[in-house]
Amino acid sequence: MLTVVEDAFRCMKDELGLRPNFHHKPDRIEGHLFITVLAYHLLHFIRYRLNEAGLFHRWTTIKSWLTTHRISTTSLPKQGGGVVHIRHCSIPTPKQQEIYLALRISNEPMRRKKITTQ
Repeated sequence: MLTVVEDAFRCMKDELGLRPNFHHKPDRIEGHLFITVLAYHLLHFIRYRLNEAGLFHRWTTIKSWLTTHRISTTSLPKQGGGVVHIRHCSIPTPKQQEIYLALRISNEPMRRKKITTQ
């Protein structure tokens, strides 16, 4: 259990850029600790949901699988001036779909969106 907690804190603190802690003011130290504990609880909930679904991978593995699922914006200039921006989500891999299903969240965080500027 201690190893899991230490691993979770290490991963989350690295991800949030909270290491090392150079704060000297009590309010900032308190804020730092609050965010770290909040991140740990979020990570614990995610791992709980994944474990319920039979996925027992380390957080670093899950994170590396999810890093390739991206939202992209393609910008195309129009002939008469202006730009068309098309925002879309990449297609999730089977591993990513498995994780999203276990977490009970959509594998498409946003629908395709087209914005035209003048």
